Amino acid sequence: MHDFLLSRSTPGQYARALHSTVDTVAVHLAGTRAPRSDAGPAELEQLVAAVDLDRPLGDLEAVLEETRALYLDHAVHFHDPGYMAHLNCPVAIPAVAAEAFTAATNTAVESWDQSTVATLVEQRLVDWTADRIGFPAADGPDGVFTSGGTQSNLQALFTAREERLSRPHPRARQDRLGRLRVLAGEHAHFSVARAAHLLGLPRDAVVALPARRDGCLDPVALERALHGAAAAGDEVMAVVATAGSTDLGLIDPLPAVADACRAHGAWLHVDAAYGGGLLVSPSHRGLLDGIERADSVTVDFHKSWFQPVAASALLLREGRHLGLSTWSAEYLNPRHAVRPNLVDKSLQTTRRFDALKLWMTLRTVGAEALGRSLDRAVDLAREAAAAVAAAPDMELLGEPALSTVLFRHRPPGTGEAEADRLVETVRTALFDTGRAVVASTVVGGRRWLKLTLLNPRTDLADVEHVLGLVREAAREAAREAAREQAPLSTAGAR
Repeated sequence: MHDFLLSRSTPGQYARALHSTVDTVAVHLAGTRAPRSDAGPAELEQLVAAVDLDRPLGDLEAVLEETRALYLDHAVHFHDPGYMAHLNCPVAIPAVAAEAFTAATNTAVESWDQSTVATLVEQRLVDWTADRIGFPAADGPDGVFTSGGTQSNLQALFTAREERLSRPHPRARQDRLGRLRVLAGEHAHFSVARAAHLLGLPRDAVVALPARRDGCLDPVALERALHGAAAAGDEVMAVVATAGSTDLGLIDPLPAVADACRAHGAWLHVDAAYGGGLLVSPSHRGLLDGIERADSVTVDFHKSWFQPVAASALLLREGRHLGLSTWSAEYLNPRHAVRPNLVDKSLQTTRRFDALKLWMTLRTVGAEALGRSLDRAVDLAREAAAAVAAAPDMELLGEPALSTVLFRHRPPGTGEAEADRLVETVRTALFDTGRAVVASTVVGGRRWLKLTLLNPRTDLADVEHVLGLVREAAREAAREAAREQAPLSTAGAR
């Protein structure tokens, strides 16, 4: 490929390359029948190691074929109904089309002179999302797109820290840092604790509050912790509530949490990375009641909004607080600039135009279609839970709040320890065959299999099929254990 750069002189070459790539992916998608291949780490390592990066093939068609065999054939396919593991979704076709726009144009949205209208598109979506949350326009809400929930949570807690430290206090800033506390439910995302660490807070800064019996943050425990922090001379810089916990899909009682935060003057951050899709849900929007009272909200569009990775946003009730992270450079975003530079609001400098994915999806199918797709996943989770509860050889942890179902294979007479052991055995067996992908976790000291349902095309028959694979894997594990014990039993008899 002599002239490999995209320019006004290579449109034909560009078109042929994209058409060939799209055809390769389309043929592959049509032929997939499982969420992944059965190739193991050793085989995949060998495939990758066999490629000589210092000897290019020199022909894109040959590279496409090599890439199909190396990558596509062994990628994990989130669009397959047998994929039920993590918070990965099938993606909206208009969003994939948007990726073609942004990749070819290579827009960077950090400054106006690199992005122009892209800045306005992102800002319009930020305003639209803030309105969906219910932030009052009079408070001047604002936000910024980020790389994901981890970055959104980090910036939210940074903003909360700086807002707290800006309040008048007799102690010096450095002395106050060691007394700052973050209160969160025991199922808050691990990025909360990591953010506190990155922000230079002490190891005990994040206080995990005991949960109610349903696993959600307990407002009584929160009130107790807020009073205790004040009595100890500590400052609560933020309370983190979760709207869709990663493990259980739980939604904390947002109105009661907001009441406590307001009474104590504490910043409320709602991590709705998972549950944020409910903002456009026709049936289940009420699960987010109270989110409008937050000071900051994380929303991941690449989870329950069916957008390709990565597309997340941090929204603030009072957008002026985004200025707490502003850092100016004369060549990029000088303080005297009269045009908007999004880097003023972002922890990133170079940043992709990820907002276009959501924009084109909304303009093609509309917000209600996205919400109904999530509704189908939520409804399926409830059907799946009912099916598990009705099965005599399955144990259900609890009713799903969103689209996550925790269960395990436990025939009558199976003890806790054996049920625990089977979880990882079954999960690994399913993954290794490639026939289904489920996740696992630990709750209350016990291991559980986890179905995270984010594919609106998945139905109860698909779930029942996976439950059948779980039973099959458990039976094979029992047979293998019996085979391993047989020689020992024979030897003992002699």
